[in-house]
Amino acid sequence: MSNGGQPTIVSIAERAGVSTASVSRVLNGQGARRDTTERVRRAAAELGYVPNAVARSLKDGRTRQLTFAMPDIGNPVYVAMVRAIQAVTKAAGYRLLLHSTDAVAEDELAVLRSLGDRTSDGLIICPIRITDAHLAALAAAAGPVVVIGSLPEPGPVDSVRADSVAGAALAVGHLYDTGRRRIAFVGGPPDTVPGHNRDLGYRGALAARGLPYAEELVVHTDFGIEQGRTAAERLLGVRPRPDAVLCANDQLALGAAQAVLAGGLRIPEDLAVAGMDDSTLAQAGWPPLTSVDLGSAERGRRAARMLLDRLEAPAGNPLVPPPRSTTTP
Repeated sequence: MSNGGQPTIVSIAERAGVSTASVSRVLNGQGARRDTTERVRRAAAELGYVPNAVARSLKDGRTRQLTFAMPDIGNPVYVAMVRAIQAVTKAAGYRLLLHSTDAVAEDELAVLRSLGDRTSDGLIICPIRITDAHLAALAAAAGPVVVIGSLPEPGPVDSVRADSVAGAALAVGHLYDTGRRRIAFVGGPPDTVPGHNRDLGYRGALAARGLPYAEELVVHTDFGIEQGRTAAERLLGVRPRPDAVLCANDQLALGAAQAVLAGGLRIPEDLAVAGMDDSTLAQAGWPPLTSVDLGSAERGRRAARMLLDRLEAPAGNPLVPPPRSTTTP
């Protein structure tokens, strides 16, 4: 070895039994056969090789960093996405930077504009509201972007969305099949994509089963445990009382369950509570809550793979597709 003990491309090539050119391709993320890549990475790890990120960035113009911007870093849904995204991007040799926007549009737009600063090579973002300003910023982004959420078709960038309409309808159908007929709904803000779509699913499922839509059984609020508790307290005062409540996410459902139990009622005997997302919160209380799995981790995995597809595609490759959209689960 040279360079004060730091492994070199030559020493890694000798350990892995491959050419120095193969080592260079693997360490620079340019692609190689899978067995070659595994041998090189194993040899590099055994020799204690530490990549010089600054030198690499100066050479190829890449930071080997990606950004994930989410509305709420404390929501288990986004934690599941982070883990899935990081598993994919780390295997490809990228670091993942996290940014919580608190669902503030100006913060989301600032993150999109920051791609021009070259602090990261690409961005995965989860805006819960899509405005004209978002669409314009996405179209003008200085690097590849993948949106986890719904975009108008055709979208300006790749996107991965959950079918929240079908998910809410599935939850109402489950509650109906267990004998519930006065099914209340605690929804998110109707000007958000998940709030709007889950409300559509709730209304459609009621109509499909001949159940009336009752304004007094519907509360729209911000996503959060405290908001769910307050909304459920209001619904418990309605007469006749609902026999079930569907909540637009698990945070709302956990808060609703707390209010139901504090009111001296049993779940699900007296009042059933269902959530959406099937996050760890659904299992956090007792009894565990029924919740619809919307594929949070899978959305993260797909978004990461889409972003890497864009980053690793050769410049000017005519085979690179136009913006794509996919739905989970």
